[in-house]
Amino acid sequence: MNLADAKRVLETALICTQQPMPVRDMRALFADALGTDTLKTLLDELRNDWSGKGVELVSVATGWRFQSRPEMREYLDRLHPEKPPRYTRATLETLAIIAYRQPVTRGDMEDIRGVTINSLLIKQLEDRGWVEVIGHREAPGRPALYATTKQFLDDLGLASLDQLPLLDGPSEVHQAFESLAPLEEELPVAATPDIGVDAPDLQMDMLAPDGSLNDNAPGVETDGNPPLDGTLT
Repeated sequence: MNLADAKRVLETALICTQQPMPVRDMRALFADALGTDTLKTLLDELRNDWSGKGVELVSVATGWRFQSRPEMREYLDRLHPEKPPRYTRATLETLAIIAYRQPVTRGDMEDIRGVTINSLLIKQLEDRGWVEVIGHREAPGRPALYATTKQFLDDLGLASLDQLPLLDGPSEVHQAFESLAPLEEELPVAATPDIGVDAPDLQMDMLAPDGSLNDNAPGVETDGNPPLDGTLT
């Protein structure tokens, strides 16, 4: 098979697959007749072929996929008028803490937000497939350590945590994750005190630009762990 035919086969497979396709599956597609370097060259060519169109070829955490460009979303949403799940500001702020500070315990999250976090809120993120327990901290009670998943990166259209945008303030939390879910309209404070809707805005000055806790921020006590390098374990 020449490279032109291989490129057409690869393009067809990527268009028809329902999940991101890792390079190992692409090699299986050609019975290992094409090496990784050749496949990456074909992927680059395909990405260039589709530039300027409404669909783009992107690399995400679990592989490669075709997806619509962000500017097409408002039009495509008209074909699917059903409303996606909505999340409270407290939920998205908790997700942001996990994403930028991982791995973290529930206690770490509460220290940053300054409010008790309901376990149902974290379970909601686990059920959505965005966070998971990756271990336990060697401390009294061995609290669970939470981190984001590859599904979280896939849903954001990112290949790694290094591609997460920097946040300059609490108002940018929702903007950073707007492709995941719309923000739920806040209920009156007295209506939902158990999920932290009445909590103060996430104190983003407690997070340094690299996502670690800012030791100079008021009320912050670090656990002495070194800053994370932004990679999943």
